[in-house]
Amino acid sequence: MILFFISFIAGVLSALAPCVLPLLPVIVGGSVAGGSRRRAYTITASLGLSVILFTVLLKVSTVFINIPQSTWQLISGVILILFGIVMVFPQLWDRLGFVNVLNRESNKLLGAGYRQNSFWGDVLMGAALGPVFSSCSPTYFVVLASVLPASFAMGFADLIAYALGLSGMLLLIALVGQRLVNKLGVTIEPGGWFRRVIGVLFLIVGIAVASGTMARAEAWLLNHGFDITVLEQRLLKSTAPVPTQCTNSECVSSLNAALSPEMKAGVFKKAPELRGIEGYINTNGNPITLEELRGDKVVLIDIWTYSCINCQRTLPYLRMWYEKYHDQGLEIIGVHTPEFAFERVLANVQQAVQKFGLKYPVVLDNEYATWNAFGNQFWPRKYLIDIDGYIVYDHAGEGMYEETASAIERALAERAARLGSAMPTDFASAPVTAVEVDRYELGSPEIYFGASRNEHFGNGSTGRTGEQTLVIPRELDANTLYLGGTWNLSEEYAANTSAGALIHFLYKAKNVYLVAAPANGPVKIKVTRDGGHALGEARGADVSENGEVTISQDGLYHLIGDSAYGIHTIEIEILSPGLEAYTFTFG
Repeated sequence: MILFFISFIAGVLSALAPCVLPLLPVIVGGSVAGGSRRRAYTITASLGLSVILFTVLLKVSTVFINIPQSTWQLISGVILILFGIVMVFPQLWDRLGFVNVLNRESNKLLGAGYRQNSFWGDVLMGAALGPVFSSCSPTYFVVLASVLPASFAMGFADLIAYALGLSGMLLLIALVGQRLVNKLGVTIEPGGWFRRVIGVLFLIVGIAVASGTMARAEAWLLNHGFDITVLEQRLLKSTAPVPTQCTNSECVSSLNAALSPEMKAGVFKKAPELRGIEGYINTNGNPITLEELRGDKVVLIDIWTYSCINCQRTLPYLRMWYEKYHDQGLEIIGVHTPEFAFERVLANVQQAVQKFGLKYPVVLDNEYATWNAFGNQFWPRKYLIDIDGYIVYDHAGEGMYEETASAIERALAERAARLGSAMPTDFASAPVTAVEVDRYELGSPEIYFGASRNEHFGNGSTGRTGEQTLVIPRELDANTLYLGGTWNLSEEYAANTSAGALIHFLYKAKNVYLVAAPANGPVKIKVTRDGGHALGEARGADVSENGEVTISQDGLYHLIGDSAYGIHTIEIEILSPGLEAYTFTFG
């Protein structure tokens, strides 16, 4: 119930978030363009409904899950551009020859459409913005990643609350804008100057959304301290429930009474079996199944991939839990689902498992069979499976370590009571090697080099494979990737074809990581920042004293390790051809 109210507040706050703020003129302009309150109600209501529908489609359709956010932005931008054209040139459609081919009345509706204040035109405009608005709120992602998979009914209620808060706030803004226009005495005529101005506004915003310029505007707002989502994050953190711990017999009896095996079927989802596994590590080469562990072990499934920095930051906790609880009945299974092609190779995963000191079993889910069976969408993701084979706890992403440990202890306490074994001990403190990330300070997202996801590519053609020769501009936009020299872009990575190629990026973080691979033998890169200055004490673990890094194998490299969060520009010079750059990640 608490999350329900937080979701409503989150929707209200999202109307002022950096990803929504540049779109407010469109909401107000679209509402006042018809001169009636009906239009404002229709646009904001359809926007709220599209947020709900878009979210449900993401959860139930793998087709929609695999469509990148940039595609939705392109669709939304094109729709806004079309509306803008009709508003600026209201007679345009009537002059096209095909208009007379179909039935006259139908063509009149089609051709005039939005110009004639069509109800369905208003619905389409509001609905077009839903996917764009669905990326604005941390609360929205909590509902999407955690609540909906655990309880569709509860998640759907929270989603409705979020949509009501968002639509309600936008409606209020639209009505205030409408009253202001009425007080100024501005008339709304189909071919009038005011309506044409709104049409030009639609064109500008539509182009900005479709081209990715809107994302750069959001980054500018974030880097200049305008981040309303911090309030949401604090609300979520301050109201997170404190888990109970079953460390005595009375608590265990209570737990068993509340969650008997017969009752669990109506509360929890049965864990699916491991599927499509192509390799086994730390099992002596023998296959393992969840079925063989049921009735004897509590199992923690960790879906991860070895070059993901978010995954790597959770590994110290997994090592600690395995060491502490394995003898008390906990089994951890790392389900390695690759993000990039080189992560599909068994030898590469074996090397990573050894490097990170993982002793528990790791299985290769190269075709995403287990990922899809669990309905997962995120790296990392943890599913806790109790002794009866039910998923009793689920967490996406980093953090929530104490809550996860408490859930493990509750499941082990139930197991101990059932089997008559020793009770688990209290949760230990955080491991010394764990790296914490301050989400309030971190201001840069993961950045992709490959053509399939390089929407933050600042000085080249996004979404296009092939060779591009580029020059880095003097002024850099924050959180925007700039390449210099000649690069060959594939779907997954960008590879330099000659020595002296450059990578520049303006970020806000403490740590900078690069996922990279050598195409044909080791490649050396030189790392500087803020105008070519040496890194000094800020250099990452993989950087030598002279600022050089040898990319000798596929994986993640720690380039910058600062003592505090700050805004800087990282500059990378590739000293020889053949670097395959996949992503920048930050912490």
